[in-house]
Amino acid sequence: MKKCTMRAVCASAALAALAMGPFTSTVAEEVRVPVAVHAERSAQENLPRTGMTQSSVRNGWGDPRETTGPVGEPPISQWHYEDFVVYFEGDRVIHAVLKPQR
Repeated sequence: MKKCTMRAVCASAALAALAMGPFTSTVAEEVRVPVAVHAERSAQENLPRTGMTQSSVRNGWGDPRETTGPVGEPPISQWHYEDFVVYFEGDRVIHAVLKPQR
């Protein structure tokens, strides 16, 4: 009785795939995301920078329209302005993102 090893199984599968090569087809879908447009808009906008304090954001952009949090550990909060949202960890900005254009 012939003993089959994993190497033999892999080799057999590879040979079978090569033999069927011309008869198989691959289907792919192209997804386009307008990242460049968002990046260009972000570069043009004056957004709070990482590391800024809550007081410096308030001094530069005024009071937010809405705030949420803090939630979790470390405490994460959000300040919502008309065109962007600022995310804080504790008292410091960790990220600012533009809202989608209407």
